[in-house]
Amino acid sequence: MRRTKIVATVGPACDSRASLAAMVKAGVNVFRLNFSHGTAEEHRARAALIREVASEQNQHVGLLGDLQGPKIRLRKLAQDPVRLQPGLRLVLDTRLADGEGDGLHLGVDYEPLARSVSAGDTLLLDDGRLRLVVEKVEGEEVHCVSESAGNLHSRKGINRLGGGLSAPALTEKDMEDIQLAAEIGLDFIAVSFPSSADDIHDARSKLQQAGCLANIIGKIERAEAVANEAHLDELIRACDGVMVARGDLGVEIGDASLIGLQKHIIKRSRVLNRPVITATQMMESMIQNPVPTRAEVFDVANAVLDGTDAVMLSAETASGQYPVETVVAMARNCEGAEQYPSARKSSYRLERQFDSIQETLAMSAVYAANHQKGVKAIVSLTETGRTVLLMSRLTSGIPIYAFSSHGETCSRVSLYRGVYAQRTARHDTTIEECVAVLKEKGHVAVDDVLLVTLGDTVGIDGHTNTLKMVRVS
Repeated sequence: MRRTKIVATVGPACDSRASLAAMVKAGVNVFRLNFSHGTAEEHRARAALIREVASEQNQHVGLLGDLQGPKIRLRKLAQDPVRLQPGLRLVLDTRLADGEGDGLHLGVDYEPLARSVSAGDTLLLDDGRLRLVVEKVEGEEVHCVSESAGNLHSRKGINRLGGGLSAPALTEKDMEDIQLAAEIGLDFIAVSFPSSADDIHDARSKLQQAGCLANIIGKIERAEAVANEAHLDELIRACDGVMVARGDLGVEIGDASLIGLQKHIIKRSRVLNRPVITATQMMESMIQNPVPTRAEVFDVANAVLDGTDAVMLSAETASGQYPVETVVAMARNCEGAEQYPSARKSSYRLERQFDSIQETLAMSAVYAANHQKGVKAIVSLTETGRTVLLMSRLTSGIPIYAFSSHGETCSRVSLYRGVYAQRTARHDTTIEECVAVLKEKGHVAVDDVLLVTLGDTVGIDGHTNTLKMVRVS
């Protein structure tokens, strides 16, 4: 069974019942609704349809809403596109509204721009495809010279090499989308462009005010967020999970630095007991081609070997020509990487002392599963999914089955590496009933050995205190 989870973005290319059903069957575990595109009505309809097709296949899938955040962009250009050439001089001006200016005088929607840059700074446009060097700043005008050749279109993003352009993490549009997320009942909310833990704390407060119970996924995509390890750890701790958002992060810190940083963020997230998603351009060529490149296969495999919980598809499924084939290819690549020995066992945390009985039991279960011959699965009776989250931080080839009577728990554990949800009708389901379900589905057979975690006090969060070894009769 594939342990690494797949997050797929929904868009015009795949929002039919047939396409979504095929993607669930192919292995999508979490569907992403990108609030940067589409209307509230479209997101409502897609969420309802996803739940229907997943229920028809008796699968638990999570729903993630991705907030647009304060991405700094050009305004709508009077001349679109503007053709850039090396040496071309142009002016960025925050006073211009949409459609104002001309081919050399461009509006920007970031009011502090002139106070945030200085001569010699490099501005990166359109995800780094185009580069401008600041020559001088005069009032609200930023005078630049192009280093690149290419077409510059309206609404393209702007980053400063090394970071430094930042705005409040939540915009007015984000607040409207948070209300929508509460209405839809999303499982996860991705907060874009947080610079620090304070941005996450503020977002959590806003979600609570809106009655939104979604877990927060912090998107690591600003240079400020990774300024040092202590700052990064604080940000990760503030989140319920993180995303290595390699697009904007790579633009701000440079692709060469991104390689090691991806591994570091994944490692720190696992150490700090947070699930982590690796995202951006993982199977980019499959937007137009039915098979991935070798480089993309290795990119996905390296993320799996790094220990990521999930890999994410964006335009590949939202607007690409082969959304289902892309999911199939990604699932196959994940499964291949998981056969490598380092992806199945580790000695991680063997020297640690634990602070809670729950973590001690979780770690003991995975250790025993990795070292006791004949163990075929771990079964966890869980209220919130916290125990299986802790289990999933240890590398193992043993499947972890999370039995819970709570639908939201089943949806959320769909993101955790190596964890598979099983919905129960009652909160006091017995071990024997759980084993019977796994036997019926063909996951275990007579004489298989299982490890089971549960709490003496049924129905109360955080009370896992029992580890049992049982043999299937």
